Amino acid sequence: MSTIKRRELLGLAALSISPWSLAQAPWPSRPLRIVVPFAPGGTTDLLARAIAPELQKALGQPVVVENKPGAGGNLGAAEVAKSTDGHTLLMGTVGTHAINQALYPKLPYDPVKDFSPVTLVAAVPNVLVLNPARAQHYGISSVADLVRVARANPGKLNMASSGNGTSIHLAGELFKSMTGSFMLHFPYRGSGPALMDLMAGNTDLMFDNLPSALPQIRAGKLKALAVTSAQRSEAVPELPTVEEAGGAALKGYEASSWFGLLAPASMPAEQVARLQREVSRSLANPAIKERMASQGAIASGNTSAEFAALIASETAKWAKVVKASGAKVD
Repeated sequence: MSTIKRRELLGLAALSISPWSLAQAPWPSRPLRIVVPFAPGGTTDLLARAIAPELQKALGQPVVVENKPGAGGNLGAAEVAKSTDGHTLLMGTVGTHAINQALYPKLPYDPVKDFSPVTLVAAVPNVLVLNPARAQHYGISSVADLVRVARANPGKLNMASSGNGTSIHLAGELFKSMTGSFMLHFPYRGSGPALMDLMAGNTDLMFDNLPSALPQIRAGKLKALAVTSAQRSEAVPELPTVEEAGGAALKGYEASSWFGLLAPASMPAEQVARLQREVSRSLANPAIKERMASQGAIASGNTSAEFAALIASETAKWAKVVKASGAKVD
């Protein structure tokens, strides 16, 4: 066979198998990234690191967690929204996907159009915590005490948060709005650094996610007053809800958080579906559910459609809270 003829046959063979080969290329073909849009040490980070090893076992590729903090989660979310590599995911929150669009005049991403919801990972209550020394200084041992001191001393108390637009921030804004009090807001680049400053006595209080605050509460480094959910938490059943402890002024108060895995809209539907199956299977593991529950988180693992519906309903809910509180970020 001539050299020219052999080249023609090889070319035809390549053309015939190339599209099929590309279509059947294994996925994932390299390590996956889960972007956490906050600093290490917070609940978003803890949950991402809890599911990463499970995904790694299921998918056969390393799963790396990367922290990209800034702008209330907007910087990390925007990076994932623009990703087209097929191997980048986001651990999104109620802040990045329900609150921020009401709080910020312009977002660098569209929470709906730029993402494909994979599954809700967990829901958690927030917990109202104070620096113990600062609480003693002001004579605060209950939610009612906090309301009294905050009303009598406008601007004297300050509250830390994991960033503008986070559920931690809005839990505080809702508290201020309902009680007619004023406290200074100090936003950080994540719950981890905010907790460090709170324990150091550089701030007075914080409405932190329960999983990240719980170890410090148990160690006596933080004074917990109440949880922000509608019901008490099984992880700390001795703590009342803010509504229970706050009297008439805080009737109906509720400000829980949630965390979920999202893919950029560019990721093919079959890959999103596979991620949903594997994460949901992991979250159904009794050992993982129990570990999350002991930290104050309720494991989920719902369908992508259910997660999308939650995002839509939470967006409407928090838009009303932001408007009522008057909170804005330039």
